[in-house]
Amino acid sequence: MYGGPVPIPDFVLRLREKVGHDLLWLPGVTAVVLHRDEVLLVRRSDNGRWAPVTGIVDPGEHPAHTAVREVTEETGVSCRVEALVWVNVTDPTVHANGDHAQYLDHTFRCRYVDGAAHVADDESVEVGWFPVTDLPPMDPALVERIRAAVEHSGPVRLAVAGA
Repeated sequence: MYGGPVPIPDFVLRLREKVGHDLLWLPGVTAVVLHRDEVLLVRRSDNGRWAPVTGIVDPGEHPAHTAVREVTEETGVSCRVEALVWVNVTDPTVHANGDHAQYLDHTFRCRYVDGAAHVADDESVEVGWFPVTDLPPMDPALVERIRAAVEHSGPVRLAVAGA
């Protein structure tokens, strides 16, 4: 059921033709979509784990537009960005196909506008709303992104190692 590949953006495929599996530094987004006291989550098709909607920023695309686009593409939900709440560098990762990547993550707090949440592409196998106080098991880094969005007030949180 899980373990299928997540689609790779065309521009990344073109880069991979040149660099193979070497480490790529990519801009990414996490869209924490809130509605009342719930957060929108997807169960990823590649690993079966729950997560907020995430995605890679296309060349020339503003990260806030990426967040809105990815939410619509993956869940059928329309949202609006309320705030950039956290900028962080992820640990390097090795994807199932052997590609090495590291992401500059922009976590956005988004607000639900309309639409019925459903699986809208092949990146997830399930979509649902969860109380922010009762999240399903997920990567602690993703829980921290949700917490940053829910608790956000004031300036953007910058995660700087060693500073």
